[in-house]
Amino acid sequence: MASTCDNAMDNLAAVLHGKLDIRLENIDVPKLQENEVLLAMGSVGICGSDLKYWTEGKCGIFTLGQPLVMGHEGSGTVTKVGPGVKSLKIGDRVAVEPGVPCRKCGLCKTGRYNLCKDIFFCATPPDHGNLCMFYKHPADFCFRLPDHVSLDEGALLEPLAVAIYSCRRGNVALGTKVFVCGSGPVGILTMLVAKQMGASKVLITDIDDVRLEMARQMGADLTLKVTSRDAKDLANQVEAMMEGQPEVSIECSGADLSYATAIHATYPGGCVVTVARHRNSGDIPLNHAATKEVDIKGIFRYANCYPAALDFVTNSGVNLKPLISHHFPIQDTTTAFETARSGDAHALKVMIHCNK
Repeated sequence: MASTCDNAMDNLAAVLHGKLDIRLENIDVPKLQENEVLLAMGSVGICGSDLKYWTEGKCGIFTLGQPLVMGHEGSGTVTKVGPGVKSLKIGDRVAVEPGVPCRKCGLCKTGRYNLCKDIFFCATPPDHGNLCMFYKHPADFCFRLPDHVSLDEGALLEPLAVAIYSCRRGNVALGTKVFVCGSGPVGILTMLVAKQMGASKVLITDIDDVRLEMARQMGADLTLKVTSRDAKDLANQVEAMMEGQPEVSIECSGADLSYATAIHATYPGGCVVTVARHRNSGDIPLNHAATKEVDIKGIFRYANCYPAALDFVTNSGVNLKPLISHHFPIQDTTTAFETARSGDAHALKVMIHCNK
Protein backbone atom coordinates (compact mmCIF):
# COMPACT_ATOMS: atom_id res chain seq x y z
CA MET A 1 0.00 0.00 0.00
CA ALA A 2 1.08 3.66 0.10
CA SER A 3 4.01 4.46 2.36
CA THR A 4 2.99 8.01 3.16
CA CYS A 5 -0.32 9.17 4.48
CA ASP A 6 -2.54 12.05 5.46
CA ASN A 7 -3.79 11.10 8.90
CA ALA A 8 -6.67 13.57 8.66
CA MET A 9 -8.51 11.22 6.29
CA ASP A 10 -9.59 7.61 6.55
CA ASN A 11 -9.13 5.54 3.44
CA LEU A 12 -11.29 2.43 3.45
CA ALA A 13 -10.24 -0.01 0.71
CA ALA A 14 -11.41 -3.39 -0.59
CA VAL A 15 -8.33 -5.64 -0.41
CA LEU A 16 -8.23 -9.11 -1.96
CA HIS A 17 -6.14 -11.52 0.14
CA GLY A 18 -6.97 -14.76 -1.66
CA LYS A 19 -9.75 -16.74 -3.24
CA LEU A 20 -13.14 -15.46 -2.00
CA ASP A 21 -11.34 -13.35 0.61
CA ILE A 22 -11.97 -9.61 0.23
CA ARG A 23 -11.38 -7.55 3.36
CA LEU A 24 -12.18 -3.93 4.11
CA GLU A 25 -9.04 -2.27 5.42
CA ASN A 26 -8.00 1.27 6.19
CA ILE A 27 -4.93 2.02 4.05
CA ASP A 28 -2.69 5.06 3.78
CA VAL A 29 -3.78 8.10 1.81
CA PRO A 30 -0.90 8.69 -0.64
CA LYS A 31 1.03 11.93 -0.98
CA LEU A 32 1.09 13.45 -4.42
CA GLN A 33 4.06 13.61 -6.74
CA GLU A 34 4.58 15.56 -9.98
CA ASN A 35 1.52 15.56 -12.28
CA GLU A 36 -0.67 13.59 -9.87
CA VAL A 37 -4.10 14.28 -8.40
CA LEU A 38 -5.80 12.85 -5.35
CA LEU A 39 -9.30 11.59 -6.06
CA ALA A 40 -12.20 10.97 -3.74
CA MET A 41 -13.38 7.88 -5.56
CA GLY A 42 -17.06 7.92 -6.44
CA SER A 43 -18.12 4.91 -8.52
CA VAL A 44 -16.18 1.71 -9.23
CA GLY A 45 -17.66 -1.06 -11.37
CA ILE A 46 -17.02 -4.78 -10.96
CA CYS A 47 -15.49 -6.35 -14.06
CA GLY A 48 -15.30 -9.99 -15.11
CA SER A 49 -11.56 -9.90 -14.45
CA ASP A 50 -12.25 -8.78 -10.86
CA LEU A 51 -14.48 -11.81 -10.40
CA LYS A 52 -11.78 -14.12 -11.77
CA TYR A 53 -9.19 -12.79 -9.31
CA TRP A 54 -11.74 -13.18 -6.51
CA THR A 55 -12.86 -16.71 -7.40
CA GLU A 56 -9.65 -18.17 -8.85
CA GLY A 57 -6.80 -15.96 -7.67
CA LYS A 58 -5.78 -15.28 -11.26
CA CYS A 59 -6.97 -13.88 -14.58
CA GLY A 60 -5.33 -14.93 -17.83
CA ILE A 61 -1.56 -14.80 -17.34
CA PHE A 62 -1.77 -12.70 -14.16
CA THR A 63 -1.78 -14.32 -10.71
CA LEU A 64 -2.46 -12.84 -7.29
CA GLY A 65 0.76 -12.98 -5.29
CA GLN A 66 0.07 -10.61 -2.41
CA PRO A 67 -2.89 -8.64 -1.02
CA LEU A 68 -4.28 -6.38 -3.72
CA VAL A 69 -6.61 -3.36 -3.64
CA MET A 70 -9.31 -4.17 -6.19
CA GLY A 71 -11.00 -1.96 -8.79
CA HIS A 72 -10.14 -0.50 -12.19
CA GLU A 73 -13.45 0.81 -13.59
CA GLY A 74 -13.49 4.07 -11.67
CA SER A 75 -14.44 7.71 -11.46
CA GLY A 76 -14.07 10.31 -8.74
CA THR A 77 -13.65 13.93 -7.72
CA VAL A 78 -10.35 15.79 -7.50
CA THR A 79 -9.61 16.74 -3.87
CA LYS A 80 -5.94 17.76 -4.22
CA VAL A 81 -3.59 18.55 -7.10
CA GLY A 82 0.11 17.83 -7.10
CA PRO A 83 2.99 19.89 -8.48
CA GLY A 84 2.77 20.67 -12.18
CA VAL A 85 -0.92 19.86 -12.61
CA LYS A 86 -2.60 22.46 -14.82
CA SER A 87 -5.30 20.46 -16.60
CA LEU A 88 -7.45 19.77 -13.51
CA LYS A 89 -8.58 21.61 -10.41
CA ILE A 90 -10.13 20.71 -7.08
CA GLY A 91 -13.78 19.79 -7.57
CA ASP A 92 -13.41 18.41 -11.10
CA ARG A 93 -15.16 15.08 -11.62
CA VAL A 94 -13.11 12.68 -13.71
CA ALA A 95 -13.05 9.22 -15.23
CA VAL A 96 -9.88 7.28 -14.49
CA GLU A 97 -8.06 5.53 -17.34
CA PRO A 98 -6.46 2.82 -15.19
CA GLY A 99 -3.43 1.98 -17.31
CA VAL A 100 -0.42 4.32 -17.04
CA PRO A 101 2.51 3.36 -19.32
CA CYS A 102 6.17 4.35 -19.15
CA ARG A 103 5.68 6.86 -22.00
CA LYS A 104 9.28 6.21 -23.19
CA CYS A 105 9.47 2.81 -24.89
CA GLY A 106 8.93 2.09 -28.58
CA LEU A 107 5.42 0.80 -28.00
CA CYS A 108 4.42 3.94 -26.12
CA LYS A 109 5.95 6.20 -28.75
CA THR A 110 4.07 4.45 -31.55
CA GLY A 111 0.74 4.76 -29.72
CA ARG A 112 0.40 1.14 -28.55
CA TYR A 113 0.96 2.01 -24.92
CA ASN A 114 -1.44 -0.71 -23.74
CA LEU A 115 1.34 -3.20 -24.61
CA CYS A 116 4.04 -1.34 -22.65
CA LYS A 117 6.00 -3.84 -20.54
CA ASP A 118 6.26 -1.34 -17.69
CA ILE A 119 2.63 -0.23 -17.63
CA PHE A 120 0.91 0.30 -14.29
CA PHE A 121 -2.65 -1.00 -14.42
CA CYS A 122 -5.10 -0.75 -11.55
CA ALA A 123 -5.86 -4.07 -9.81
CA THR A 124 -3.58 -6.15 -12.01
CA PRO A 125 -1.00 -7.82 -9.76
CA PRO A 126 1.12 -6.34 -8.32
CA ASP A 127 -0.50 -2.92 -8.98
CA HIS A 128 -3.15 -1.76 -6.53
CA GLY A 129 -6.52 -0.60 -7.81
CA ASN A 130 -8.91 2.21 -6.99
CA LEU A 131 -11.70 0.50 -5.01
CA CYS A 132 -10.99 2.74 -2.06
CA MET A 133 -12.09 6.11 -0.72
CA PHE A 134 -8.98 8.04 -1.82
CA TYR A 135 -6.71 7.20 -4.70
CA LYS A 136 -3.95 9.08 -6.56
CA HIS A 137 -3.47 8.99 -10.34
CA PRO A 138 -1.56 10.92 -13.03
CA ALA A 139 -3.60 13.91 -14.14
CA ASP A 140 -3.12 13.18 -17.85
CA PHE A 141 -4.89 9.84 -17.42
CA CYS A 142 -7.90 11.47 -15.77
CA PHE A 143 -10.66 12.72 -18.06
CA ARG A 144 -12.91 15.55 -16.90
CA LEU A 145 -16.61 14.73 -17.02
CA PRO A 146 -19.16 17.28 -18.27
CA ASP A 147 -21.76 18.34 -15.73
CA HIS A 148 -24.49 16.18 -17.28
CA VAL A 149 -22.40 12.98 -17.16
CA SER A 150 -22.68 11.10 -13.86
CA LEU A 151 -19.88 9.40 -11.96
CA ASP A 152 -21.55 6.07 -12.74
CA GLU A 153 -21.29 6.83 -16.45
CA GLY A 154 -17.70 7.93 -15.88
CA ALA A 155 -16.90 4.49 -14.48
CA LEU A 156 -18.53 2.89 -17.54
CA LEU A 157 -15.97 4.61 -19.78
CA GLU A 158 -13.55 1.77 -18.96
CA PRO A 159 -15.58 -1.13 -20.42
CA LEU A 160 -16.75 1.23 -23.17
CA ALA A 161 -13.10 1.81 -24.10
CA VAL A 162 -12.70 -1.97 -24.42
CA ALA A 163 -15.69 -2.04 -26.78
CA ILE A 164 -14.32 0.80 -28.90
CA TYR A 165 -10.90 -0.81 -29.15
CA SER A 166 -12.48 -4.16 -30.08
CA CYS A 167 -14.45 -2.63 -32.93
CA ARG A 168 -11.40 -0.73 -34.13
CA ARG A 169 -9.34 -3.94 -34.13
CA GLY A 170 -12.07 -5.61 -36.15
CA ASN A 171 -12.22 -2.72 -38.63
CA VAL A 172 -15.96 -2.32 -38.17
CA ALA A 173 -17.20 0.20 -40.72
CA LEU A 174 -20.27 1.35 -42.62
CA GLY A 175 -22.26 -1.67 -43.79
CA THR A 176 -20.38 -4.30 -41.77
CA LYS A 177 -22.30 -7.28 -40.41
CA VAL A 178 -21.15 -7.89 -36.82
CA PHE A 179 -21.62 -10.97 -34.65
CA VAL A 180 -21.09 -10.44 -30.90
CA CYS A 181 -20.75 -13.42 -28.55
CA GLY A 182 -21.97 -12.66 -25.03
CA SER A 183 -24.51 -10.13 -23.76
CA GLY A 184 -22.63 -9.00 -20.70
CA PRO A 185 -21.74 -5.32 -20.29
CA VAL A 186 -18.79 -5.45 -22.70
CA GLY A 187 -20.82 -7.41 -25.26
CA ILE A 188 -23.72 -4.96 -25.16
CA LEU A 189 -21.36 -1.99 -25.28
CA THR A 190 -19.59 -3.56 -28.26
CA MET A 191 -22.95 -3.92 -30.00
CA LEU A 192 -23.71 -0.26 -29.35
CA VAL A 193 -20.30 0.90 -30.59
CA ALA A 194 -20.53 -1.28 -33.70
CA LYS A 195 -23.87 0.31 -34.59
CA GLN A 196 -22.43 3.76 -33.95
CA MET A 197 -19.56 2.92 -36.34
CA GLY A 198 -22.04 2.07 -39.08
CA ALA A 199 -22.62 -1.68 -38.75
CA SER A 200 -25.62 -2.61 -40.89
CA LYS A 201 -26.68 -5.51 -38.68
CA VAL A 202 -25.55 -6.77 -35.26
CA LEU A 203 -26.47 -10.16 -33.81
CA ILE A 204 -25.64 -10.87 -30.16
CA THR A 205 -25.83 -14.16 -28.25
CA ASP A 206 -26.07 -15.33 -24.66
CA ILE A 207 -27.36 -18.19 -22.52
CA ASP A 208 -29.35 -15.83 -20.27
CA ASP A 209 -32.78 -14.54 -21.27
CA VAL A 210 -32.54 -11.45 -19.06
CA ARG A 211 -29.31 -10.33 -20.69
CA LEU A 212 -30.68 -10.96 -24.15
CA GLU A 213 -33.75 -8.87 -23.33
CA MET A 214 -31.48 -6.04 -22.18
CA ALA A 215 -29.53 -6.32 -25.44
CA ARG A 216 -32.80 -6.02 -27.37
CA GLN A 217 -33.87 -3.01 -25.33
CA MET A 218 -30.49 -1.37 -25.95
CA GLY A 219 -30.82 -1.76 -29.71
CA ALA A 220 -29.53 -5.15 -30.86
CA ASP A 221 -30.88 -6.00 -34.32
CA LEU A 222 -30.93 -9.74 -33.61
CA THR A 223 -30.49 -11.92 -30.52
CA LEU A 224 -29.83 -15.64 -30.27
CA LYS A 225 -30.10 -17.76 -27.13
CA VAL A 226 -27.37 -20.39 -27.12
CA THR A 227 -28.89 -23.81 -26.49
CA SER A 228 -26.73 -26.01 -28.72
CA ARG A 229 -23.23 -27.26 -27.86
CA ASP A 230 -22.36 -27.65 -31.54
CA ALA A 231 -20.30 -24.72 -32.84
CA LYS A 232 -21.06 -25.44 -36.50
CA ASP A 233 -24.78 -25.63 -35.77
CA LEU A 234 -24.67 -22.30 -33.96
CA ALA A 235 -22.71 -20.76 -36.82
CA ASN A 236 -25.37 -21.93 -39.26
CA GLN A 237 -28.06 -20.33 -37.08
CA VAL A 238 -26.10 -17.06 -37.07
CA GLU A 239 -25.75 -17.11 -40.86
CA ALA A 240 -29.46 -17.82 -41.35
CA MET A 241 -30.57 -15.07 -38.97
CA MET A 242 -28.17 -12.50 -40.44
CA GLU A 243 -28.96 -13.53 -44.02
CA GLY A 244 -25.28 -14.02 -44.64
CA GLN A 245 -22.08 -14.52 -42.69
CA PRO A 246 -20.77 -11.63 -40.59
CA GLU A 247 -17.55 -9.98 -41.70
CA VAL A 248 -16.57 -9.36 -38.07
CA SER A 249 -17.16 -11.56 -35.02
CA ILE A 250 -16.27 -10.25 -31.57
CA GLU A 251 -16.01 -12.82 -28.75
CA CYS A 252 -16.90 -11.32 -25.35
CA SER A 253 -18.13 -14.37 -23.42
CA GLY A 254 -14.96 -16.27 -22.54
CA ALA A 255 -16.55 -19.56 -23.63
CA ASP A 256 -14.52 -21.82 -25.90
CA LEU A 257 -17.75 -22.80 -27.66
CA SER A 258 -18.31 -19.16 -28.62
CA TYR A 259 -14.73 -18.82 -29.83
CA ALA A 260 -15.20 -21.83 -32.12
CA THR A 261 -18.63 -20.58 -33.25
CA ALA A 262 -17.15 -17.21 -34.18
CA ILE A 263 -14.51 -18.85 -36.38
CA HIS A 264 -17.09 -21.02 -38.14
CA ALA A 265 -19.56 -18.13 -38.55
CA THR A 266 -17.22 -15.49 -39.94
CA TYR A 267 -17.19 -14.75 -43.66
CA PRO A 268 -14.00 -15.84 -45.48
CA GLY A 269 -11.40 -13.10 -45.25
CA GLY A 270 -13.15 -11.61 -42.22
CA CYS A 271 -11.97 -11.08 -38.67
CA VAL A 272 -12.50 -12.64 -35.24
CA VAL A 273 -11.64 -10.39 -32.28
CA THR A 274 -11.07 -12.17 -28.97
CA VAL A 275 -11.95 -9.89 -26.07
CA ALA A 276 -12.59 -12.31 -23.20
CA ARG A 277 -9.94 -14.58 -21.73
CA HIS A 278 -10.41 -18.28 -22.45
CA ARG A 279 -9.52 -21.48 -20.64
CA ASN A 280 -8.43 -23.08 -23.95
CA SER A 281 -10.06 -26.32 -22.86
CA GLY A 282 -12.14 -26.82 -25.99
CA ASP A 283 -11.59 -27.63 -29.65
CA ILE A 284 -10.67 -24.35 -31.36
CA PRO A 285 -10.81 -24.83 -35.17
CA LEU A 286 -7.63 -22.96 -36.08
CA ASN A 287 -7.16 -24.91 -39.30
CA HIS A 288 -10.66 -23.86 -40.34
CA ALA A 289 -9.74 -20.23 -39.66
CA ALA A 290 -6.56 -20.58 -41.70
CA THR A 291 -8.39 -22.17 -44.61
CA LYS A 292 -10.87 -19.29 -44.70
CA GLU A 293 -8.12 -16.70 -44.10
CA VAL A 294 -10.00 -15.42 -41.10
CA ASP A 295 -7.81 -13.06 -39.12
CA ILE A 296 -7.83 -13.74 -35.37
CA LYS A 297 -6.97 -10.62 -33.40
CA GLY A 298 -6.49 -10.43 -29.69
CA ILE A 299 -7.00 -7.29 -27.67
CA PHE A 300 -5.29 -6.27 -24.48
CA ARG A 301 -7.28 -3.55 -22.77
CA TYR A 302 -7.20 -0.51 -25.13
CA ALA A 303 -5.14 2.46 -26.26
CA ASN A 304 -6.21 5.99 -27.15
CA CYS A 305 -9.89 5.16 -26.62
CA TYR A 306 -10.94 7.21 -23.59
CA PRO A 307 -11.55 10.42 -25.57
CA ALA A 308 -13.82 8.51 -27.95
CA ALA A 309 -15.57 6.80 -25.02
CA LEU A 310 -16.22 10.15 -23.36
CA ASP A 311 -17.53 11.55 -26.64
CA PHE A 312 -19.83 8.53 -26.99
CA VAL A 313 -21.29 9.04 -23.52
CA THR A 314 -21.57 12.79 -24.02
CA ASN A 315 -22.87 13.07 -27.56
CA SER A 316 -24.22 9.76 -28.93
CA GLY A 317 -27.63 10.06 -27.31
CA VAL A 318 -27.31 6.47 -26.06
CA ASN A 319 -28.30 6.01 -22.41
CA LEU A 320 -25.87 3.59 -20.74
CA LYS A 321 -27.40 3.79 -17.26
CA PRO A 322 -29.72 0.76 -17.79
CA LEU A 323 -26.58 -1.42 -17.88
CA ILE A 324 -26.08 -0.75 -14.16
CA SER A 325 -28.23 -3.35 -12.44
CA HIS A 326 -27.06 -3.06 -8.81
CA HIS A 327 -25.59 -0.45 -6.47
CA PHE A 328 -23.67 -1.06 -3.23
CA PRO A 329 -21.66 1.07 -0.77
CA ILE A 330 -18.02 0.11 -0.36
CA GLN A 331 -18.88 -1.34 3.06
CA ASP A 332 -20.87 -4.05 1.24
CA THR A 333 -18.14 -4.98 -1.25
CA THR A 334 -18.30 -8.71 -0.56
CA THR A 335 -22.05 -8.72 -1.12
CA ALA A 336 -21.50 -6.76 -4.33
CA PHE A 337 -19.07 -9.40 -5.61
CA GLU A 338 -21.41 -12.22 -4.61
CA THR A 339 -24.23 -10.48 -6.49
CA ALA A 340 -22.06 -10.01 -9.59
CA ARG A 341 -21.25 -13.72 -9.59
CA SER A 342 -24.76 -14.97 -8.83
CA GLY A 343 -26.79 -16.23 -11.76
CA ASP A 344 -29.98 -15.73 -9.78
CA ALA A 345 -29.30 -12.00 -9.41
CA HIS A 346 -29.15 -11.51 -13.20
CA ALA A 347 -26.54 -8.81 -12.61
CA LEU A 348 -25.17 -6.82 -15.52
CA LYS A 349 -22.94 -4.08 -14.15
CA VAL A 350 -22.60 -3.93 -10.37
CA MET A 351 -21.48 -0.50 -9.17
CA ILE A 352 -19.76 0.17 -5.84
CA HIS A 353 -19.89 3.67 -4.33
CA CYS A 354 -16.80 4.62 -2.36
CA ASN A 355 -17.85 7.90 -0.75
CA LYS A 356 -21.18 9.12 0.57
